[in-house]
Order: sequence, then C-alpha cells, then structure tokens
Amino acid sequence: MPSISDFRTGMAILHNNDIWIITEYQHVTPGNWRAMVRTKLKNVKTGRVIDITFRMTDKIEEVRLEEKEMQYLYEADNNLYFMDMETYDQTFIPNDILGTQKQFLKEGNTVKVLFHDNNALTAEIPNFIELKVTESEPGVKGDSATNILKYATVETGAKVQVPLFIKEGDIVRIDTRTGKYLERVSYK
Repeated sequence: MPSISDFRTGMAILHNNDIWIITEYQHVTPGNWRAMVRTKLKNVKTGRVIDITFRMTDKIEEVRLEEKEMQYLYEADNNLYFMDMETYDQTFIPNDILGTQKQFLKEGNTVKVLFHDNNALTAEIPNFIELKVTESEPGVKGDSATNILKYATVETGAKVQVPLFIKEGDIVRIDTRTGKYLERVSYK
C-alpha cells in the first residue's frame, strides 16, 4: 500500500469506493503542523474533479488501470461499442460517460479505453480531431474583415462555430475538449 508521499500525476487511487486519478498534487508543510498533500482528483467514471487534502497518516489504495487503444464501432442501446485492434475483442461503455465529447466520435476513430479488472470504465477520445463539414451557410462577401463566426455541421452531426470562409466539404480540426474550431485542414 503506497503512502501519501508516493503520489504522482496520473496515479489512480481508490477513494470513497470510487476510482480517482490524481491530476495535480502539492506537498504542503504549514508551520508547526504535520505535512499534508493537497490534490485534485478526477473521477474516472463521471469526470468530476474535486479538491481533497490528505494527511501523511491517511491510508490509500493504488488501483492498477490498463489502457488499451481501441477502435470505435457504433452506438446501440445507450452504449458505445469498441473493438481491440489486436485481439478483435469487443467491449462497451455507457454513452453518457463521454459527455459532450461523444458528439465528435465517428466510426473508426481510435480511442484510449481504461480498464479495471477487465471491465471498461471510460474512454478518452483524441484531443484534436479532423471532421468534414457537411452543412454550412455561405459567407457574405465583405464580412471577412472581422472575426465573425457562423455555425457549421460536421459529419458526426455536431454543430461548431467556424469562420465565414469555411464551406461544405472542407475538413476542419476541432479541439474535442472545448468543441472549438482550430483550423482548416488541407490535404495536397
């Protein structure tokens, strides 16, 4: 059983019967008090982030998570189905675990799926993804001098704000964490 001083970013621990990943930590020694560690923990299942302070005498249990690269197949019965590209085994997670990121997931995408005791817990889609614009209003000539944005629909059905020069058929790079347009991608 590791001690509190063994904390590191990315470490998975069991806290209040849930699995949490340490996203930040700071060792603190306030004056005459005993040392402690302030942490930010991210819940693996819900994505919720909380602040917790641990004393050096607290006992924690480290959890071993296995990460696999898997391919997204389809959505059915409120679940997202993934396939291991080496063994062709399939697994699923509830679709609400991905939250708003699910709108950028398309068939064939490679994602990282976290497992605990051979049970899929969550999936992480890439931070940046390229999608084709399927619907976009044409820009008005003369509006290009300012940073005016318009809505465009991408191939997954998500609506993204893009600059006026983006048109149907363009491929755009999107930050899946924020849902914001980054740039137009050109393949030559």
